[in-house]
Amino acid sequence: MQRAVSMVAYLGLRLQALPSALGRPLSCAQDVLRRTPLYDFHLAHGGKMVAFAGWSLPVQYRDSHVASHLHTRRHCSLFDVSHMLQTKILGCDRVKLMESLVVGDIAELRPNQGTLSLFTNEAGGILDDLIVTSTSEGYLYVVSNASCWDKDLALMQGKVRELQNMGSDVSLEVVDNGLLALQGPTAAQVLQAGVADDLRKLPFMTSAVMEVFGVSGCRVTRCGYTGEDGVEISVPAAGAVHLATALLENPEVKLAGLAARDSLRLEAGLCLYGSDIDEHTTPVEGSLSWTLGKRRRTAMDFPGASVILPQLKGKVQRRRVGLMCEGAPMRAHSPILNMEGTMIGTVTSGCPSPCLKKNVAMGYVPCEYSRPGTPLLVEVRRKQQMAVVSKMPFVTTNYYTLK
Repeated sequence: MQRAVSMVAYLGLRLQALPSALGRPLSCAQDVLRRTPLYDFHLAHGGKMVAFAGWSLPVQYRDSHVASHLHTRRHCSLFDVSHMLQTKILGCDRVKLMESLVVGDIAELRPNQGTLSLFTNEAGGILDDLIVTSTSEGYLYVVSNASCWDKDLALMQGKVRELQNMGSDVSLEVVDNGLLALQGPTAAQVLQAGVADDLRKLPFMTSAVMEVFGVSGCRVTRCGYTGEDGVEISVPAAGAVHLATALLENPEVKLAGLAARDSLRLEAGLCLYGSDIDEHTTPVEGSLSWTLGKRRRTAMDFPGASVILPQLKGKVQRRRVGLMCEGAPMRAHSPILNMEGTMIGTVTSGCPSPCLKKNVAMGYVPCEYSRPGTPLLVEVRRKQQMAVVSKMPFVTTNYYTLK
């Protein structure tokens, strides 16, 4: 799902030179940026605000990016992800609507179970990645990327109108809630102090509505985009500051911004929409074939199925891979070359890994170069340096599953 950027010297960036796709400083008076319910809260806690996907969001706080990153891996951090689009799909034909747009098997989801899925087009390209949860309250709860807000909403609303005109029972509501992500190995322990529900019974990619630290009507989903255990809490906007304040009272919790979020998701091998996957990338090329539901593959009834399914049998030209290298950090758009010096691909995301103390990246190469261990070259600052194709995730994930 969409995340942002590092800005410290450790990553070789300065705030004045943030990549435009990931965040930029608030320097243009003419910019009209949306604010989350926690905007003033961020400023009060030393948040350094940048423009991201039309929103004003903290890239980091008083702690350095690396300190925030490592704190998340060792303890837990609180992220404001209220810029994400949250929607409800209601009605008897809600699954029919969603399965007309995504590649996943939504019908098989158990009550309060969710899945990562993909909006695709008829050419097989990925329009966005999203999480779909089938709630016990009788609707689908959908979270998708802020950068695709208008596109996703138009796509879903258009399909709602189309099905309604055919007599289907379906409707859509935008959820005007805040969204907080508490991520890290002690996240559940911290949250348990503020809820009556037993979080041990809430495994990865499941959710429940509960009162959290006195704020009622919160949907708590065991998920996140850091590779760690944690939750995303959809909280009524009026209660967002209260909830964030209550969580921060625990010394395990520190605030973290877009910078740490981006390096955490990269270490976990997770895609940034618009960089690592886009409308010109298929799920197979993006190494996301696992999102294709088994029943959906058989039925061939999702957008782009006629393009995507043959690629599962090996008819694909390129694949997303992980890369590691020594020397200067690999960055988006860095050329990838074979050992003969011929350009064969491009880096899509890259940074130094605070946990591994090595440079990690993702990019696309022809299939014959995609096997882990394959030596390659990357061009950084007009100099070629050695790289090797690596398995992902780079850092072991710690999602909570029931034993």
